[in-house]
Amino acid sequence: MTARILVVDDIPANVKLLEARLVAEYFDVLTAADGYEALAICEKQSVDLILLDIMMPGIDGFEVCERLKSNPRTAHIPVVMVTALDQPSDRVRGLKAGADDFLTKPVNDLQLMSRVKSLVRLKNVSDELRLRAETAHSFGLPVTDRPDEFGNVLLVDGRGSSQERMTRALKPVAEVTAMSDPQAALFEAAENSFDLVIVNSNFDDYDPLRLCSQLRSLERTRYIPILLVAEQGHEELVVRALDLGVTDYLMRPVDPNELVARSLTQIRRKHCNDQLRASVKQTIELAVTDGLTGLHNRRYLDNHLKLLIDRALARGRTLSICITDIDRFKTVNDTHGHDAGDEVLREFAHRVRATVRGADLACRFGGEEFVVVMPDTPADAAAAIAERLRTIVEGRPFPLPNSDMLLSITASLGIATLNPAGDTPEALLKRADMALYQAKNNGRNQVVAAAA
Repeated sequence: MTARILVVDDIPANVKLLEARLVAEYFDVLTAADGYEALAICEKQSVDLILLDIMMPGIDGFEVCERLKSNPRTAHIPVVMVTALDQPSDRVRGLKAGADDFLTKPVNDLQLMSRVKSLVRLKNVSDELRLRAETAHSFGLPVTDRPDEFGNVLLVDGRGSSQERMTRALKPVAEVTAMSDPQAALFEAAENSFDLVIVNSNFDDYDPLRLCSQLRSLERTRYIPILLVAEQGHEELVVRALDLGVTDYLMRPVDPNELVARSLTQIRRKHCNDQLRASVKQTIELAVTDGLTGLHNRRYLDNHLKLLIDRALARGRTLSICITDIDRFKTVNDTHGHDAGDEVLREFAHRVRATVRGADLACRFGGEEFVVVMPDTPADAAAAIAERLRTIVEGRPFPLPNSDMLLSITASLGIATLNPAGDTPEALLKRADMALYQAKNNGRNQVVAAAA
C-alpha cells in the first residue's frame, strides 16, 4: 500500500521524525510548517491523509481541520491530529472539527502505521465511490441530499452496566440495539440494517476480534463501520483490530462525549458511502436500461446474449429469440407527434413485459424494435409466445396522452432458434431479423419463424 501523506508541524524535528517513519514504509511524504501552508498544499495537490499538529502559530490545528472539512475539494481527506494534548475535551473538540483520529506524542510506531494504513484503505474505497458517483451525476442523475445524521447502532457488550451507560450516551444520536451474545449479534447485524457496530472488548471468555473478523467477512456486514472499545494499555489489540478492518477505537474509561463524537463521525461516513453506492448502482442501471421503456437496452443484450447462448450450448439446451417491430410506427410520430410515439413505445414495452416469462430477457433493440430472448424454449413454444404477444398488441387499442383518442397498433414478429451445432449472437439475430423482414413483406401483423 502506498499513499501521499502530508505532515504538518511547526517543529522541524517532529516533521523529520514522522517523515522518516513514513518513508521507511514507502509512503510519499509532503511537509508543511504551518496551517496556511498545509491548506495551500491541499488545494494544489492530491493528498491521501494528513498528520496535523494542533499547537501551531497563526491558525491552530482545530481551525485547519475545520477549513479542510468545510471545503468540498478537501473534505474527504482523513485527518489525524498528532498532539501532546491528551484530555478527552481536546479529542472531542477535534472530532467535532472533523478529525478522524488522534495520536498522542510521543507517537507509538505501531499505532501510527496501523492508523495510517487503515485510514488510507478507507479513503481508497471512498474515492472510488465518489469517482463513480461523479460519473452518475454526469449522466444527469440528481445529487443526493445531505445524509440524515441519526443512526442505527448495534452495541455488543458483555456487561449490562456498560451497555446502559453507552446506550444512554448515544440516545440523542442513534437508536441502539444492545446485545451480550457476540454470535447472536453477528446474525442480528446480517439480518438488519445498522450504521455502526460498537464492540466492547470486556468479554471474559470470548475474543472480540473474532466478531470483528466475522463482520468483515460477511457480504451483508462488510461495509458497516466498527468501533472497538479497548482497555488502556491494550495497544496490540487495537493494532490487530485496525489490521482486520476495524474502523475506529476508544479506550476505557469511555468519555460519553467522545463516544458520541466518534459514533457520529462513523454514522455520517456510513450514510455518505451508502448514498455513493446507491448512485453507482443507478449508474450501472442507467448504462444497461432503456430510459424510455425501462427494458434492458441494446448494450445489455449484446453482452448478455452471448452468455445465454454459450450456456445453452454447453448444457445441450435450446434457446429462441424473437424480434418484434411496431408496424407503421413512423405514421404515429408524423400524425400525432413524438410524445404520442413515446407513449406507444412505453405501452408496447409494458405489454411485452406482461407477455414474456420470468426467465425471458426483454430488450429494446432500438427505435420501435424489441427483442425477447427465451432460454429453454424450442421453436414451437417461441412461436406460441410470439403469437400471444401479437394478439395482445392488436387486441387492445393504445391510449394517447392527454387525449381520449385510441390508436390501433399492430406488430410484426420474427423468430429464430439456436442451432445446436453452434451459433453466434450475430447469426441468430440475423436469422430472426430476416424472419421479421419476411413478416413485413407478407403484409405485417404476423409471426414468421426463420428456417432451421
